[in-house]
Amino acid sequence: MLLPLRTNVKTYNTPYANYAIIAVNVIIFLLSYWPDERTREVLRPWAQRWVFTPAHPYLWQFITYAFLHGSFLHILGNMFFLYIFGNNVNDKLGNFGYICFYLAGGIISALGHMLINNNPILGASGAVAAVTGAYLVLFPQTLITIVYWFIIIGTVDIPALYFILFKMIIYDNVLARYGGNVAYDAHIAGYSFGVLSSLILIATGLLSSSQFDLWAMIKQWNRRRVYRDTVAGGYDPYTGRKKITIKEVKHPDEPQIVQLREDISNSIYRHDLETAAQQYLNLMSLDNTQILPRQHLLDIANQLASEGKYENAASVYENFLTHYANYDHIEQVQLMLGIIYSRYLDKPELALNHLRNAEKKISDPAQLLMCRSEIEKLQSP
Repeated sequence: MLLPLRTNVKTYNTPYANYAIIAVNVIIFLLSYWPDERTREVLRPWAQRWVFTPAHPYLWQFITYAFLHGSFLHILGNMFFLYIFGNNVNDKLGNFGYICFYLAGGIISALGHMLINNNPILGASGAVAAVTGAYLVLFPQTLITIVYWFIIIGTVDIPALYFILFKMIIYDNVLARYGGNVAYDAHIAGYSFGVLSSLILIATGLLSSSQFDLWAMIKQWNRRRVYRDTVAGGYDPYTGRKKITIKEVKHPDEPQIVQLREDISNSIYRHDLETAAQQYLNLMSLDNTQILPRQHLLDIANQLASEGKYENAASVYENFLTHYANYDHIEQVQLMLGIIYSRYLDKPELALNHLRNAEKKISDPAQLLMCRSEIEKLQSP
């Protein structure tokens, strides 16, 4: 058995909409659930008309069925998964957008079930599947802590892309259909809606993208494919001409360097900056001329500073200033570097140089005050 326990993504805003949806589901369950052994009904009579009946559906049933559940285990499972994946999706979509997305997921799930099945359904699992599909698109490289129990019990961290795609979608709803009262087709419709609609929202700019979402991964894969195809044809992307070269002298540690660069990217995509920072230091010990992408280099410098590795952090910040001098917020890097040299490395001349450069560009009043205060402290006898 595999059960997700938590994700490593923190929410920046309280997910009020997700909490409200969970609360409404629980309240309606407590009001409507009443199993009757004689009739084998699990709902009170007044609630039975709100179940989705594909043979003769009423419009309201496309939404109301998703707030009814047939057992304590049913409501517990759905709300648990909604809590695990819904909080971050709510944070990304906003409260109003999340509510609309959740209800739309329930409607599409009902339609998907109706196309293939005639049996009535109830439960939030289709809408939860839509939310989980959205999580797969928005946070594919984050880690999900999984509890497993077979012969032994333990936990393991698995990238969200693999766990949701292969375990929750393909295995649970395609390969391992055990029959019973599970609405597998509603689940598949929900997952499909969550994935496709999220990709469309990001691709059209209606939802802000990041370098860590599935759309960015697809674009990165496509860029690499185009580059490989172009270079394989003998084209030099730096000169714009056909390559005419002699055999190059390769770095003796090239395989390790290539692997480390890939490991650093993967660690950053998983938000594991501690590991990425250590991998970067290993890379520099092999070849200190290696240059990382701008945001990667900045993330690693910030991580090293937060760990108290000030010598290493200062070296990375200096590397950043050398290669990315046109960065829009370069004064932030100069301020950070000046403070490190002043407070932790006892290099007042270097500190003054960076702080004075930062002072010319800083617009934030609090940061400007801190910068000037540090300069005065260094200049005082």
